[in-house]
Amino acid sequence: MIRKMPFAFALVVLLVTTAAIAQTPPAAPSFAGKTVILKIGWPPGSGNHTIGRLVADHIGQHIPGQPKVIAQNQPGAATFALANYMYNIAPKDGTVLGYISQTAATEELVGNPAIQFKTAEFGWLGRVTSYNMVHVTWHTSKVRNIADALSHETTAGADAAGSTTYNYPFLMHKVLGSKFKMVTGYPGTAATALAMERGEVDGISTGWFTIKSVRKNWLDEKKINVLVQFLRERHADLPDVPTIVDLARTAEERQLFEMFASEGEIGKAILVPPGVPEPTLDVLRDAFMKMTKDPAFVADAERVQVELAPMPGDKLQKLIASTTSTPMKTVSWAKSIFK
Repeated sequence: MIRKMPFAFALVVLLVTTAAIAQTPPAAPSFAGKTVILKIGWPPGSGNHTIGRLVADHIGQHIPGQPKVIAQNQPGAATFALANYMYNIAPKDGTVLGYISQTAATEELVGNPAIQFKTAEFGWLGRVTSYNMVHVTWHTSKVRNIADALSHETTAGADAAGSTTYNYPFLMHKVLGSKFKMVTGYPGTAATALAMERGEVDGISTGWFTIKSVRKNWLDEKKINVLVQFLRERHADLPDVPTIVDLARTAEERQLFEMFASEGEIGKAILVPPGVPEPTLDVLRDAFMKMTKDPAFVADAERVQVELAPMPGDKLQKLIASTTSTPMKTVSWAKSIFK
């Protein structure tokens, strides 16, 4: 004889089973047989193109299913054309990654009209390296440290207003009263460096790693003075050089300087569009960090002269959220400086 299960008991079994299924985490996504595109917001031949290609060459080996990863350049509007595409159009399945400027969060805050995205809403996989801009003067200059720049006029070469090579010394000039006199019109960093060597300008703002890798003779021959670095915390190479945040005299100045210094901390980072499912985002973040520890990746980075200072995606996401949450009073001050 078959005994019938009491209705109440059957209902309990059904509810428990349903709850267990609901609590079972979704299986980790596999990218087997898929192609992943890493879009780079700069043209071929640039240093940023090199970084993007480096990631594209290695990250696929650490993504489940080991998909083919293709690097694809999509320049325009200082990388913000790509950012707009990633935010509004790109598929939200993890098959399209993006690499844009570290200035996105601050440019969004100050109202860059090219921006049609929310930086904090991207899914950030991680950072390859920070980007430490420093301001240096030539060894013949009377301005040898930041204190000298507060009392003696010094010329600073830059390509154009609005670029980081212009904005950082100009910011110190407007807020701290430093006596930087901006000289613009140079076609790029190489041209401003040559202008400083020729004595046309006293100093320039440039990347610290660029100095170490491309212009190491400046350091070996003590040709430059490093006045300030544009990070929130001092770079390990420059423990005695103040950051712009160190120069703040008030809490308001500190907030302003932290907002701009976050650009260097965000650095060279990879993202996915908003709305990528959490399990997929977690898998890609894990793959990114495994890539940065892979000896083959590290060796290739050294070969192409890319400095490594990785930051995991969850920490990077919090940093960007903190930047985009800068108080409006501070943002309004920034806008008035660069209007």
